[in-house]
Amino acid sequence: MNATIELLRRRRSLPPQGMAGPGPGPEEIETLLTIASRVPDHGKLTPWRFLVFEGAARDRAGAIAAGILQSDDPSISEARRQAESTRFSRAPLVIGVISRAAPHVKIPEWEQVLSAGAACMNLVIAANAMSYVAAWLTEWCAYDRRFCEAIGVGANEKIAGFVHIGRANMISEDRVRPALAAVVSRFEA
Repeated sequence: MNATIELLRRRRSLPPQGMAGPGPGPEEIETLLTIASRVPDHGKLTPWRFLVFEGAARDRAGAIAAGILQSDDPSISEARRQAESTRFSRAPLVIGVISRAAPHVKIPEWEQVLSAGAACMNLVIAANAMSYVAAWLTEWCAYDRRFCEAIGVGANEKIAGFVHIGRANMISEDRVRPALAAVVSRFEA
C-alpha cells in the first residue's frame, strides 16, 4: 500500500490538550498553508483565507473568548474562565480557515463553502504527513460574531474551522467508524 493511502487510513484527530510543542516552524507553516490552498475551487474564487495564531497571539485570542463568556455570565466559574483563556494555547499552532463564500453569478455559495472545508481537511492531512497531529474544531466562538469581529473576521465571512496542530503527548484512541453498508448505496442502471 502506498504512503498516502496508509496515512489516510490511520489519520485521526487528537484533542488540543493532547498536543505539545514544538510546533511547525515558519517554513513548515508556509508548506502547510500552500498545501491547504491546493483545493478544488470552482471559478478560481479563493473563497477562503487563513488566520494564523502562534505565540502570544494564542493567549490573546483565548483572553478574548474568556472575556466574552464572562461578560455574558459574570458568575462564570474560574475553571471555565481558565478553560476559555487557554482555548487557543493548548496546541502550539492554530490556523483559522475563514470562509468568504459569497453570491456569484455562476458558482453556488455551497461549492465555495465546500472549498473552505476542503482547505481545512488538506491542512489536517498535511500536518499529519509532516508528523504532527491535528484537530479541526469550531466550538461556540466560531459562531459568536463578537469573537469573530475581535479577531478580524469580517461581517461577510464565517469560520470554517480552527485547525490545532502540534506533537502528540498522549495516545489517541480511534473512534468507531461507520460501517460502509450503513453509508453507501448504489445507483442502479
